[in-house]
Amino acid sequence: MLNWNDIDTVLFDMDGTLLDLHFDTYFWKTLVPERYAEKEGVAMEEGWKKFAPKLKEVAGTLEWYCFNYWTQELGMDILAMKRDITHKIQFRPHTEELLQALHASDKAVVLATNSNRDGMNLKMEFLPFAQYFDELHTAHDFGHPKEEQAFWERLSQEHPFNPERTLFIDDNLEVLRSARTYGIKHLLAISQPDLSLPKIDTGEFQAIDNFQDLLPIE
Repeated sequence: MLNWNDIDTVLFDMDGTLLDLHFDTYFWKTLVPERYAEKEGVAMEEGWKKFAPKLKEVAGTLEWYCFNYWTQELGMDILAMKRDITHKIQFRPHTEELLQALHASDKAVVLATNSNRDGMNLKMEFLPFAQYFDELHTAHDFGHPKEEQAFWERLSQEHPFNPERTLFIDDNLEVLRSARTYGIKHLLAISQPDLSLPKIDTGEFQAIDNFQDLLPIE
């Protein structure tokens, strides 16, 4: 699938790529509407009807990924609620095996996530994986989501990399298109971000389901 001799830098998304997206799917589509409905004193279905447009309104923006934004918007402690379901945080198949192999190689390994830092730290607290990375970057540190070219410009300033010799793996097709526009040559989509749901159509991007397919690193 890959010629590792052509790659110097590996950029990873976090949610839906390294980690099973089920944690976030359950949180935003079940737990938040349930708690919001309880707070508003309405049925679950009515709570979702009131909440879903709020999600759609900020999709693809930094606010969508911001705990502080949703805490203020909904009047609920988003970080505390996420702590209630940390048992759902888990790696996707063979994630840790791939990270270990890359860490032992001569590749630069960088996390590039739209999550805010509180969310990233919570997940690394439950599943320690920071030690496998040379650098950890969140969109909130740069003031731009990965959907925007400004993110990639800031990332390249913080961690210079050659786009022609960089591999980027993400489950978000709009983010992959943004990376392609920036010039990143090697792109892989995740075919099953949420392991509890069927595989998705990854459009024009080559898909991967199991990170074991990328091993060994040679």
